Amino acid sequence: MSEHDEEVGVSDASTGGLSIDIAPTHRIADSVFQGLREAVLDGRIPPGRRLSVPALAQQLDVSRSPVREAVARLTADGLAVESPRRGAVVATITLADLAELYEVRGALEGVVARLAIERSGPELADRLDEVLAEHQAALDAGDIQTVQRCDAAFHRLIRQASRHDYASRLLDQIQSQVRLAMRTTMVAAGPERALREHREIATAIRLGDAELAERRAQAHVARLRDALRAQS
Repeated sequence: MSEHDEEVGVSDASTGGLSIDIAPTHRIADSVFQGLREAVLDGRIPPGRRLSVPALAQQLDVSRSPVREAVARLTADGLAVESPRRGAVVATITLADLAELYEVRGALEGVVARLAIERSGPELADRLDEVLAEHQAALDAGDIQTVQRCDAAFHRLIRQASRHDYASRLLDQIQSQVRLAMRTTMVAAGPERALREHREIATAIRLGDAELAERRAQAHVARLRDALRAQS
């Protein structure tokens, strides 16, 4: 993951007048973290940009303490990296980095697919079918944004059904890094094939075949990992 010495500040027009809603029911640090996280993931704060705590605190009209905590959490989630002399910058995730992430993701997706069958009821398969139908409609319409949202929703439903908090948190972190990487990296993943593989996973879940679901989930991610390696 590489770094570039650019700084987010009050005078930096590339942030688009960065603003974050501070929810009155949330800790300020939590609101700042969520706001900065979304700004990083949607590209308002691009990869390589320095995250200056004083400048961000001034721009967001909050004290430095919640900003410092938020930047530390971004770093812990792999969305920012620390430089000894420059502080935190938004991470730049390469194809090689992505391939490593997918190595870990494959094992974890298999685990949560198996546990989802063991710990959930038939309603999971019904909800997955709803997401798959929306996914197909978006693919037919060429709506890439909705395709990506449905792809993420499919995996999120399985993670939630697994009720394995630790694996789910790790997968959430990995998915955030993948989302960041996709802003600067084109991956030939094959959206039609991805949907077909999602259907195969959903079928195994509906059948209640935990081993089959685990194998199919792992194979799905392994194909994406291999595609990344072929491009790197």
